[in-house]
Amino acid sequence: MVSTGCSGNGAKGTNGGIVVPEIKFTKLFINGEFVDSVSGSTFETRDPRNGDVIANIAEGDKEDVDLAVKAAREAFDHGKWPRMSGYERGRIMMKFADLIEAFIEELAALDTLDAGKLLSMGKAVDIPAAVHIIRYYAGAADKIHGYTLKLSSELQGYTLKEPIGVVGVIIPWNFPTTMFFLKVSPALAAGCTMVVKPAEQTPLSALYYAHLAKLAGVPDGVINVVPGFGPTAGAALSSHMDVDSVAFTGSAEIGRAIMESAAKSNLKNVSPELGGKSPMIVFDDADVDMAVSLNSLAVFFNKGEVCVAGSRVYVQEGIYDEFVKRAVEAARSWKVGDPFDQSRNMGPQVDKDQFESVLKYIEHGKSEGATLLTGGKPAADKGYYIEPTIFVDVTEDMKIAQEEIFGPVMSLMKFKTVEEGIDCANNTKYGLAAGILSQDLDLINTVSRSIKAGIIWVNCYFGFDLDCPYGGYKMSGNCRESGMDALDNYLQTKSVVMPLHNSPWL
Repeated sequence: MVSTGCSGNGAKGTNGGIVVPEIKFTKLFINGEFVDSVSGSTFETRDPRNGDVIANIAEGDKEDVDLAVKAAREAFDHGKWPRMSGYERGRIMMKFADLIEAFIEELAALDTLDAGKLLSMGKAVDIPAAVHIIRYYAGAADKIHGYTLKLSSELQGYTLKEPIGVVGVIIPWNFPTTMFFLKVSPALAAGCTMVVKPAEQTPLSALYYAHLAKLAGVPDGVINVVPGFGPTAGAALSSHMDVDSVAFTGSAEIGRAIMESAAKSNLKNVSPELGGKSPMIVFDDADVDMAVSLNSLAVFFNKGEVCVAGSRVYVQEGIYDEFVKRAVEAARSWKVGDPFDQSRNMGPQVDKDQFESVLKYIEHGKSEGATLLTGGKPAADKGYYIEPTIFVDVTEDMKIAQEEIFGPVMSLMKFKTVEEGIDCANNTKYGLAAGILSQDLDLINTVSRSIKAGIIWVNCYFGFDLDCPYGGYKMSGNCRESGMDALDNYLQTKSVVMPLHNSPWL
């Protein structure tokens, strides 16, 4: 029987006529049980709509990470999960997916309450995507194979694909559900065990998923969830000698710290998916209405809290003036407000720190000489809402053009030639994604091969598909997620070699 880990400080009820979910799980999940932290410490998770406390969450620290890693280590070294057939693991993962599907309303509401994400998007996209991700990798679990090798000497060999071991999973707050399953699902399929540290801003859904994993039949110790803070729980996980790999999505600065910590401990593998400052390049022959619609989506979707947000928009001079006019009109049409309200297009930033960070970048833009055309201020007296914001007269050396803002701020810039557009797009330390809008196939082929980014979207944006791997160049990291490529983050390749003939080989 699964213990609930209930704190008793969250209840199902109404808030301004909106039904909010009951908070059921607030403790650490270690070795199949919800438990208090060793220190007994807790931290508050707050509602970004108003800053109110949602619940007090058990705060994991080094001692708790040690216990969770010990459970994961035991489950990997001596437990059933790595020794099950891929087919058996896949069946349990399918059941896990079924349970998530059964609780879609509650899970979507948790991410809305915790992260300020639109409830309508959670129900239509985020939670169904999680179900799809688990089923996708459940189907891959019995198809992980090595190769037979025809060696050039009097030897024969084959390779084995084996689970890498205990994985530390550190996920961000902007997509708490999607990022959880983009890492946990391929790790489960590979036969790994893991310790998950959700972002301290958004721990609620991860704890619920731990509960559902137990109900689905995932053995104790395979999935452990330790909420806590980066400098304590995150640092303990990335430096732990019994952790074999770390999968991380977050900022380049934290990614560098994790890689340094991993190198100083046991040289563990790190799979970093880091920040971005993605360009959108709109050429003169693009359909202006479509381009404005896509650019608005690329910047303002999920309040701009997207690592691949197309926040640097380069428009060729022939359509620049018309584009600017329509982009401002489009931004002003976005409805900012309570994410539980289905008529809203944008909710609040995730917390006060992020809210203040975005506003600070807006002030940088104004002080450095950019022209604010629309937005640029809080959208409500209470909560962490910011208006969709557009700057023009932006130069390449400005902070708003170079640094990841992670908020609804668009920098609009003009270019003349194709070569100039390419140079501007590549003028960044990041290389996660890019968008190209044009009807000229030759131009599209040239530009898409010239931009240094891990995924290029042509006449679309956010064109994610599980069959398509994505990841970064430069300071956006070097791992690939989605597709069968993602399994490589959680597998080791072992070669077995022997003589062709049954005699000593020299």
